[in-house]
Amino acid sequence: MPSPLRPRLAAVLALSLGVFLAVTALAVRPASAASTLNQLAQAQGRYFGSATDNPELSDTPYTEILGSSEFGAITPGNSMKWDATEPSQGQFSFAGGDAVVNFAKAHNQIVRGHTLLWHNQLPGWLTSGNWTAAQLTSILQNHIANVAGHYKGQVYSWDVVNEPFNDDGTYRSDLWYNTLGTGYIATALKAARAADPNAKLYINDYNIDGLGAKSDAMYNLVKSLKAQGVPIDGVGFQGHLAIQYSFPTDMAGNLQRFADLGVDVAITELDVRMVLPADATKVATQAEYYTNVVKACLTVPRCVGITIWDYTDKYSWIPGVFSGQGSALPWDENLNKKPDVYGAISTALGGSGGGGGGGTTSCRVAYSANDWGTGFTAAITITNGSSAISGWTLKYSYAGNQTLSQGWSGTWSQSGKDVTVTNASWNGTLPAGASTSVGANFTYTGTNTAPTAFTLNGTACT
Repeated sequence: MPSPLRPRLAAVLALSLGVFLAVTALAVRPASAASTLNQLAQAQGRYFGSATDNPELSDTPYTEILGSSEFGAITPGNSMKWDATEPSQGQFSFAGGDAVVNFAKAHNQIVRGHTLLWHNQLPGWLTSGNWTAAQLTSILQNHIANVAGHYKGQVYSWDVVNEPFNDDGTYRSDLWYNTLGTGYIATALKAARAADPNAKLYINDYNIDGLGAKSDAMYNLVKSLKAQGVPIDGVGFQGHLAIQYSFPTDMAGNLQRFADLGVDVAITELDVRMVLPADATKVATQAEYYTNVVKACLTVPRCVGITIWDYTDKYSWIPGVFSGQGSALPWDENLNKKPDVYGAISTALGGSGGGGGGGTTSCRVAYSANDWGTGFTAAITITNGSSAISGWTLKYSYAGNQTLSQGWSGTWSQSGKDVTVTNASWNGTLPAGASTSVGANFTYTGTNTAPTAFTLNGTACT
């Protein structure tokens, strides 16, 4: 385990205008005092962050969580990209990016700038031009000088170049590569260093999380850039994962080989999608993937932090791009923590797990069964503890072969002997001391022993 706050990271942050923000965000807290995801990450010498976008900043319940101690870093999803910052040639607009930066400043969070150079979201004036190599180089350098220069001292890092490779490890055929060859990457990095000497400079890509052709290509690029003396400080591993595909091969080892080149590594856009609807088995796999990512980062001393690509399904990009998929993030569409997923991340970071809408203490569960020999009706009354909750999940297990056939007043699911009940739309909010009742029919053979242990939002109930 590395020392909690690496001197190199602290030194770079201290050089920036945002030193107060960065030091606050990355300050080490005793593990016993840590409870939120970022506090737990701080105790490990890292940050835990979220992406966001400007329309979301008008959603007050959303921003209350985004600006809380759950997150120590913010990444603007779109407002620093080329079409937003230079919509007309030589005419720059920073209002959207400034709004995100100002939000981060107000909440003592660092900012990951995203992104100076990408093949996508380019304005029409740029993509329709018939540029010579000299002209396009000048345009690229001018854009970076203005955008990175505007945010000089205000961002911790820049994703300078985003997604330069195809999945087979060849260079992406786009405006930049087709006109300038591979040299556009070094040009962009040098321009970014000149514009903001103290910002960390990253190359960022997806499907490089594990060993493979694409990560090999990225590794060889970074190795070559380092050998040429081109400024590069880190590699961003996006981490857009899906449970229907296997987990990336040897993620920790892959991160470490990049770190061995003398660069930082970061998980920059993490989410874990699934084919809907969600069920207990899918959620368990999803929680395992989140756990694996966090543990891989903690294994590598130069893995500086983890950013999820927004924190809530309410604003996830997944459903709009992958039809029939979603439920990818630790908070649901109602801004409630998902106990299994949030708890898995918390536990992997060294916490006690748990989660759920607002937490609960001293909850009580009354269980009874109307048994007719081959089946029974289970009646459960949940009484909330001393803290109001918005969204709840009840879990318990049977000792025999009881099999769920029908449930009501909540969403019921079963995986093996484990039963999970989440709230219905009308009974999710429980004030302190309030109760709600749910029920279900089960079939069984043999004996029907009543369950004795229940958890509500990850907390054991009496």
